Amino acid sequence: MDAFIVGWGHTAFGKLEGLGLEDLIRQAAHAALLDAGVSADEVDGVWLGNFNSGLVPDGFCSSMVLHTHPGLRFKPAIRCENACASGSAAIYSAIDAINSGRCEVALVVGAEKMTSNDTAGVTRALSGASYQAEESGVSFPQIFARFAEAYRDNFGDPTEAMARIAVKNHANAMRNPLAHMRREVDLDFCMAPSDRNPVIAPPLKLSDCSLISDGAAAVVIVNRSRLSQFRRAVGFRAAEMVSDLLPLSAKRPERFEGPTQALQRAYRRAGVTVSDIGLAEVHDCFTIAELLAVEAMGLAPQGQGGAVIRERQTERDGRLPINLSGGLKAKGHPVGATGVSMHVMVARQLVGEAEDMQLAVPPQLGLCFNMGGGAVNSAVSILEPVKS
Repeated sequence: MDAFIVGWGHTAFGKLEGLGLEDLIRQAAHAALLDAGVSADEVDGVWLGNFNSGLVPDGFCSSMVLHTHPGLRFKPAIRCENACASGSAAIYSAIDAINSGRCEVALVVGAEKMTSNDTAGVTRALSGASYQAEESGVSFPQIFARFAEAYRDNFGDPTEAMARIAVKNHANAMRNPLAHMRREVDLDFCMAPSDRNPVIAPPLKLSDCSLISDGAAAVVIVNRSRLSQFRRAVGFRAAEMVSDLLPLSAKRPERFEGPTQALQRAYRRAGVTVSDIGLAEVHDCFTIAELLAVEAMGLAPQGQGGAVIRERQTERDGRLPINLSGGLKAKGHPVGATGVSMHVMVARQLVGEAEDMQLAVPPQLGLCFNMGGGAVNSAVSILEPVKS
């Protein structure tokens, strides 16, 4: 591929009072341009990942990126929406423009303002990403409860594995100053329902659910012809996207077919196997999703991911560290920002700039798996350091 990430920006994730969607977009975009050392005049196109679905009244927000600097005025700006994979949709659209030769410098921002709504309002907005003909009124915790139930019915109870995933990701977030929830939880807390950990949608408890967060992330992506002017760069060994059928009734949830397809295509494109991957950021909107991702990645056969989790293979010092940022579970999940944030977190690790999150030896390959809806859209990138 001819596309390379050369700079990034990332706001804190959390309940960011006093900051609206436009503020978040501008902060992340400004930081990415500054980090890359790119002037606004050099940017050929702008892509914004943003789900919205009524979270804010701004339905036409692509040009908010242009407010970052006067030099961005009159640049083409496009909003990309693909539910929780909106950020990856924006990145992949920019990659296509660069690979085609139409664009040499792309600015990609992912952003979401969620906490100005109450929980019921956010739940309603997010439910817009499900199949309304069959799933209208069904919340996303209820959607992913069906994944957990299907897993239980076919392979056995996933409760312990899900609890261990929550414990791991909260521990990882303690190293991430940008994370929404920097608070450790223990296994006993995550295993049992309680006043502080109520059941949200059986069998999912609060500790199995990602956070309602505000935040934004941005990357500058350039064509290969511009590489010499940058001090470091991260390349795409693969960038694959798969869309599956929208109705949950049309799929076998425990098989995670769309994500598995996307991951296998990415491995083939990159010419690698899961054994070559040094770290991964995966879409743990609910802990059952990370368990299914462990199996879809090939770390374990279907139904046997729990053993990999118990053996700590996905922990910081394990075979394949997953969600060193804290993941959606603890870093936070501002929907449109998530896919871009994953790319920033992996890129930082690859070039040795992840600070307290940094692995002792920077990996040679990192993977991002971002998902929209109930495994409807699956986006997988495999990244490598090119200059560091």
